[in-house]
Amino acid sequence: MFYVLLAAGIALVVWNIITFVLYAIDKRRAAKKQWRISEFSLILYAFLMGGLGSLLGMFILRHKTKHLKFRVLLPIALVLNLVVIYLVLHFTGSLPWA
Repeated sequence: MFYVLLAAGIALVVWNIITFVLYAIDKRRAAKKQWRISEFSLILYAFLMGGLGSLLGMFILRHKTKHLKFRVLLPIALVLNLVVIYLVLHFTGSLPWA
């Protein structure tokens, strides 16, 4: 079970890095007036366990910070991501206090 959780954790880190990079790509394309990644896609990646990468991309890169839907939905996505992680760890018996 340990190796499954380790692999899932590594996949989660990689997914958040990919999500952060998508924000960087979109920011760069915006500056160059090129084709952009849709706002729907950026928010979807956040809800598909990329909440931390999305928030970091938004604040570190200063991208989409003026959009109310991003300021509201990305923190919600992160909270939901953390709830999912907690539930997975809880029901697999991986939490020391559970």
